[in-house]
Amino acid sequence: MIRQQILRLPMAAVAAVLLGGSAASGQSAPDPGTWVSPRTADGQPDLQGLWNNTTITPFERRPGQAEFITEDDAAAAERSAIERRAEANAPSMPRTEPLPAGGSTGSVNQFWFGPRFQIVGSRRSSLVIDPPDGRVPLRPEAEARRDYLVEHRTDRVENMSVYSRCITRGVPGTMFPQAYNNGYQILQIPGFVVIRAEMMHVRIIPLDAGPHIPTPIRGWMGDSRGRWEGDTLVVETTNFDAKGWISSNASAGRMHAVPQTDALHIVERFRRTAEDTITWQATVTDPDVYAAPWTVEVPFTSRPDYIIYEYACHEGNHAVQGVMGAERVVERRAGSR
Repeated sequence: MIRQQILRLPMAAVAAVLLGGSAASGQSAPDPGTWVSPRTADGQPDLQGLWNNTTITPFERRPGQAEFITEDDAAAAERSAIERRAEANAPSMPRTEPLPAGGSTGSVNQFWFGPRFQIVGSRRSSLVIDPPDGRVPLRPEAEARRDYLVEHRTDRVENMSVYSRCITRGVPGTMFPQAYNNGYQILQIPGFVVIRAEMMHVRIIPLDAGPHIPTPIRGWMGDSRGRWEGDTLVVETTNFDAKGWISSNASAGRMHAVPQTDALHIVERFRRTAEDTITWQATVTDPDVYAAPWTVEVPFTSRPDYIIYEYACHEGNHAVQGVMGAERVVERRAGSR
């Protein structure tokens, strides 16, 4: 199990209240006013530092829900999160009776999860900001493929999540908030921006480095090229292979296990909108998977005290062997009846 730093922030939030809250009309993020982004020694907007993007704001909006929730509903969600986490952390007696047939042993205890109480500052009811309904325009065939992969994930290793296999979280999945390990370190050196994600990856993004590599060359993370447009870092990523998923993160709801094709095209935008905030957006285009492009937005909050430990996931990990081996035992038992 990966060591996880417990975030030392004032506690607050829970999705159940967020999803069920009443709507506010026309509310949006605060006007940044006259704040000016700091600069690096060579004059670029300074994105450097340690950042965290933990949030309980759902990835997609519930059908029919308004774009923004009220301040009161946000506060209620935060209070509920405190209570739920406190209840989960309360001491309990160890279980002594056997589990019923098919029963679950549950997940790890709350110590390993980051305190997820934050609602995005805009109070949007989803991280997806376009289309306007906050829903990803998935094609039916992509949903069918997703459902097949989930249902048949133990049939063969290739059906399992590429994240569970410790291969990749992909782009933009690496930037999506999870239940834990949501730390990021950004470094800027001449000609490059480096993003060290706490969970699994280091991204080295060349700036103004010319065209993408030839299309026959493809990879799990694609090929990224960055450029500055005013104070915004724009990163365009192409040259994906078709083996990855757009999100291996269960926190992404129905987007978990949605496959990608080699036509996937990502445009990310990083803009420092306050001393302690980077606003990150990613626009996703993949014509065989989505009926139209869609955009997700996540705030990254400065956390200079955050410690990123080694994420020791590795390909061929024993969990994969255990999952596959256990399923073969189940199959043999069923065949012997």
